[in-house]
Amino acid sequence: MYTDKTLVCKDCGQEFVFTAGEQEFYAEKGFTNEPQRCKACRDARKGVTRTNAAPRQMFEAVCAECGKTCKVPFEPRNDRPVYCSDCFRNR
Repeated sequence: MYTDKTLVCKDCGQEFVFTAGEQEFYAEKGFTNEPQRCKACRDARKGVTRTNAAPRQMFEAVCAECGKTCKVPFEPRNDRPVYCSDCFRNR
């Protein structure tokens, strides 16, 4: 159904292959646009985004299951339980 396509990266101008498997994945996820950047440029772009981002603010919370103090990347609310990473993983 799908065949490999050769595309040109809009950042570096190099050709890269948009594989049949990747095309199938895009279709399953409902993506309608083909990738515009090669893997190296995508990774570089992601690295720049992460480097320029402000450090994530962490909030102290008490795990609703085991009672340990933990840090979470969101501000806890009283109407929702918060779990430490171990208890969250076990759920």
